[in-house]
Amino acid sequence: MEISYSPPGKFEVTRFEKIHNVIFESSQKASIIVAQEIANLIKEKSKQNSHCVLGLATGSSPIKVYEELVRMHKEDGLSFANVISFNLDEYYPMEKGNIQSYDYFMKEYLFNHVDILPENINIPNGMVTAEELYQSCVDYEMKIKAVGGIDFQLLGIGRTGHIGFNEPGSHFNSGTRNIKLDHITRVDAASAFLGIDNVPRKAITMGIGTVSSAKRIVLLAWGLSKAEVLKKTIEGEITSYVPATYLQNHSNTTFVLDQGAADTLTRVKTPWLVSSCVWSETLKLKAVVWLSELTNKSILKLTDKDYNNNGMSGLLSFFGNAYDLNIKMFNKMQHTITGWPAGKPGADDTNRPERADIPKKRIIIFSPHPDDDVISMGGTFDRLVEQGHDVHVAYQTSGNIAVSDQEALKFAEISLALNPNSSSMKKLIELSSQKTDQVNDSLEVLQLKALIRRSESLAATRYLGLDDKNVHFLNLPFYETGTIKKKNLSQNDLDIMCQLIQEIKPHQIYAAGDLADPHGTHKVCLDVLFTSLEVLKTKSYMKDCWVWLYRGAWHEWDSSQIEMAVPMSPDQVLKKRHAIFYHQSQKDGVMFQGDDSREFWVRVEDRNRLTAKKYNDLGLADYAAIEAFKRYHF
Repeated sequence: MEISYSPPGKFEVTRFEKIHNVIFESSQKASIIVAQEIANLIKEKSKQNSHCVLGLATGSSPIKVYEELVRMHKEDGLSFANVISFNLDEYYPMEKGNIQSYDYFMKEYLFNHVDILPENINIPNGMVTAEELYQSCVDYEMKIKAVGGIDFQLLGIGRTGHIGFNEPGSHFNSGTRNIKLDHITRVDAASAFLGIDNVPRKAITMGIGTVSSAKRIVLLAWGLSKAEVLKKTIEGEITSYVPATYLQNHSNTTFVLDQGAADTLTRVKTPWLVSSCVWSETLKLKAVVWLSELTNKSILKLTDKDYNNNGMSGLLSFFGNAYDLNIKMFNKMQHTITGWPAGKPGADDTNRPERADIPKKRIIIFSPHPDDDVISMGGTFDRLVEQGHDVHVAYQTSGNIAVSDQEALKFAEISLALNPNSSSMKKLIELSSQKTDQVNDSLEVLQLKALIRRSESLAATRYLGLDDKNVHFLNLPFYETGTIKKKNLSQNDLDIMCQLIQEIKPHQIYAAGDLADPHGTHKVCLDVLFTSLEVLKTKSYMKDCWVWLYRGAWHEWDSSQIEMAVPMSPDQVLKKRHAIFYHQSQKDGVMFQGDDSREFWVRVEDRNRLTAKKYNDLGLADYAAIEAFKRYHF
């Protein structure tokens, strides 16, 4: 028995979409709905004295679903005694006890916390010999068939379009088998393995045919990094190059998306091409910017014909002619540009993004990791300090897991050379040299790595003219696990954030709104800020507090989303680059760079230049680079 999905953004039939999908405001809300469907199915099967066969996925997408199922087991009495589970895949070779194994993952997030019978848990064996591998895969298929097939299959999707580990080229009728992993898949897994060199090159996976035989399929997808492949999957043709497109032939499949993952679907990105629209100010600007980019014309050169030929006659009829609409939207974009990100004292701020009536503002720049501040808004940071504001930087996490063992060993050896009798440094060197990939860092090594990142941060902020007393290292507890897996947010995290905000009473807050961060820390840091703002919003000083969101090294705001654009001169671009260089441990061979081989400073310079070019292409002034921000209203 499946439940009815009716979230915000309820599914609409369109001529573009070939797979049923629903869009939720957040992955948290979506995960609870999916968990409820699974729970209802388990209960229904139990009433029928029948087992419930679940196909389960790993990765970051289903974690909240599993957490909700565990909660329902502990608090609502949901029993898993009648559940038989089959996991989609496992790395090969991979020992069960390895912290990177999917066996370990499933126990950590689900099996160790519910009453499922151990004999009912099935995960591909990553340690069978090469001679046994083929038969092991056949046996897995036979076992699924022996219990009547999978009742409910939970899926994620990789950026190659893979489901399970069915990489591009997989056949629609494929069964459980050994497969070589695509390079992009290995890159996406690199953060969990602390580097791509540690990611296995092969895996065992259920086949497309195995997955497609499930009676019900729900695919989860969160974040902007999945948006491109989801558009291909939902709106494109069926092709082995995007294996998830085979699900178009399944009659009972639902894709469950958050707003980031749905961002490029036609009905989201260009809704005027799907149906008639209610033309809000936001949608008008989005449409005009889109049309400008589509036609390669500046906004002021768009004609009535351009609007009519591209599905926007309804918008044009509202305004009467292109000229009036163009002028209004051009001015709206022009008013986002300012060289005074905290407001220009004594100036008329009617058409400026920030207020001028508080000449010296108290400002907090929240940085999830100890380098996001200079990477994402180094030029704006420099302007704020230069223009005399009381600027504070708050590093929300230590960033210690992003320091390589070699880097930590280098600093330990330097310290020992300066102080040959240091027993603590001798111990650190010994611990570092003995560490293997399967062992987490010791507390002493983690502390050294945190100190490395702290010293780099102070060097960068001093370079930009900020006093050390205005630099805050929050070390939020959720992060301090020494592993990729983090704790859930706690009251301690919230208290630390609230205390700093109450202490400074800021007029401006800058925070990372980049939810495409591959390892999720940005999202957690943003969540704890938003929760803090909800807690504090009734305080009198909060009425003067504005929040500006920047994005990190992976994505930029779309041109129509930008509400403050801070131009940078060529000299300032160079100064920002030098500030980034102080984060030397992150400069070469950084662990978490995603699929982009460029170093952070290169990609962010390219991104800032591209933002400036987009503004220029829209008919606005030509700048060397632009940093962009979107205001968050709490």
